[in-house]
Amino acid sequence: MSEEQGGTIEGLLNETRTYEPSASFTSAANINDPDVYRRASEDPEGFWAEIAGELDWYEKWNTVMDWNPPWVKWFDGGKLNVSYNCVDRHIKGWRRTKAAIIWEGEPGDERILTYQDLYREVNQAANMLKRLGVEKGDRVAIYLPMIPELPITMLACARIGAPHSVVFGGFSPDSLADRINDCGAKVVVTSDGGYRRGSVVPLKDNADRAVENTPNVEKMVVVQRLGRHVHPVRMRTGRDVWWHDAIQAGNGGYCEPEQLDSEHPLYILYTSGTTGKPKGLLHTTGGYLVGAYLTSKWVLDLKDEDIYWCTADIGWVTGHSYIVYGPLANGATTVMYEGAPDYPDKDRFWDIVERRAVTVLYSAPTAIRGFMRWGAEHVERHDLSSIRLLGTVGEPINPEAWIWYREHIGRNETPVVDTWWQTETGAVMIGGLPGITTMKPGSASHPFPGIEPDVVDAQGESVPLGQGGFLIIRKPWPAISRTVWGDDERYVEQYFSKFTPDIYFTGDGARRDEDGYYWLMGRVDDVLNIAGHRLGTMELESALVSHPSVAEAAVIGVSHDLKGQAVAAFVTPRGNVEPTWDLAEELRQHVADKIGPIARPDRIYFTAELPKTRSAKIMRRLLRDVAEGRVVGDTTTLTDPSVLEDIKKQYEGTEE
Repeated sequence: MSEEQGGTIEGLLNETRTYEPSASFTSAANINDPDVYRRASEDPEGFWAEIAGELDWYEKWNTVMDWNPPWVKWFDGGKLNVSYNCVDRHIKGWRRTKAAIIWEGEPGDERILTYQDLYREVNQAANMLKRLGVEKGDRVAIYLPMIPELPITMLACARIGAPHSVVFGGFSPDSLADRINDCGAKVVVTSDGGYRRGSVVPLKDNADRAVENTPNVEKMVVVQRLGRHVHPVRMRTGRDVWWHDAIQAGNGGYCEPEQLDSEHPLYILYTSGTTGKPKGLLHTTGGYLVGAYLTSKWVLDLKDEDIYWCTADIGWVTGHSYIVYGPLANGATTVMYEGAPDYPDKDRFWDIVERRAVTVLYSAPTAIRGFMRWGAEHVERHDLSSIRLLGTVGEPINPEAWIWYREHIGRNETPVVDTWWQTETGAVMIGGLPGITTMKPGSASHPFPGIEPDVVDAQGESVPLGQGGFLIIRKPWPAISRTVWGDDERYVEQYFSKFTPDIYFTGDGARRDEDGYYWLMGRVDDVLNIAGHRLGTMELESALVSHPSVAEAAVIGVSHDLKGQAVAAFVTPRGNVEPTWDLAEELRQHVADKIGPIARPDRIYFTAELPKTRSAKIMRRLLRDVAEGRVVGDTTTLTDPSVLEDIKKQYEGTEE
């Protein structure tokens, strides 16, 4: 591990504050027996099989795990349906009238769907997709705001065996088109738009631009979220159909769930990698659902009486696993909110918590740092006494934010569960069990039962406690993504080639302290974590270089108090192009147009040249040294060390 990867958490390892769960919390927790770790370690296949037995199967599996590194199958031969497990099985008893989804739009409108309501709408949507020509195995792209039709469409796809690919509503038309083409979706489900900070997000307009370059798309279903009086949209005859018209065109009724093999594709979700092209991670039916179901039950301690809110967007894996599939498989009540946390006021989240009597809150460190900066007075306006458990997700959390979260949101009483996992892992991998674990602020604590991570050096050897290294996973787990859609070679290269084919390389750095607690240190590859969203540096650099004024670009992540990391871009203009403030603003907008607003660089620096080795490799490590104010590392391999000095002078001259 380099200094920049491992040197930022020295202080964290000296963190001495600990927080034990109360006796009352432990006694009522879904899992409170520490012996579960031993049982899962000694017989992981037996452990996972026992959990899988809590779900409903049409046919039980023949083999729990078939492991041919790096390829794995879980519950091979078993048949089940995710939609059935998330909806149908709950309407047979008292949960039929229980709220499944409590939805609130940013303007204040709301919908509450009971499990019976959800059952009806999922069946109608599944029949609609079938009438539009969607068959088992066909892909459906979903480009929706945070409205109930989003999980309804996901569950409808799962019902008929059509893998879905949800695209975050903040992505641009180009990014949407890339994902549609890569997965080969034949139907797109979108809406006329959504709301964000009082403004309209023009999703249908974006989708129209995207499908100009997606010849495989046959139909576009459009949910009317805004209405013509707010944002009229163009409907293309023969291709576009309104959701409400398409639903009403059928006879509604029941759609028989497909009896799907455990390894049948459930969804494809794109995440940035170290090359410019995003990776479509494939998750399958049985193993993924087992992982999402159990971690929701044990880490989030979800109970029938809970009102649970994960504040993520369903466009990311957190929303897949911990708004939709995990909570609904448990028969929980899950809250969905469409808009921004500070609209119309900075207490919007706490207003929702109070009015909905939220009991379990799962949010991101980026959001928590924002709440801290806005001030506790926004929290103090509201009664948050309903909350009994807090969780964090998306990036490592600093101890100060952890403490603030517990003190101001949890009244200095509730457990705070920090969790580490990835799009690739499908479910929580490291995170305390709130009825068992003594928590340390800033630490993700211990591996989930049945998960076997390690921290290793460059040779794959375990490092001593207290030392930094690469975080790996030594054994397969049910919710692991099975491949990169259409690119097995890339999957192997990315995750199973750094060490041996049976070791999963996470791309993250970590340390274990003397008590065995895990402290995550962020990415060790060229992937940035911007407010919990992963962006590849190659993807950002490719967007910059696609501008006619740019000859070359290098992108790095720099520390940011709110977002964790911010994007800094070093750009060499073409020919006689004048580096101006206006050009910098144009480039920032160009990246936002190409990828989405989340990718907009925070800083752009113009340079005559970039620091390169004699083999023409750009030394991003040295740019990070400059950006973080560290002593610049070894420059002897550079073709022209003076290039870095010029960049350093410019960078220091622009810092406040």
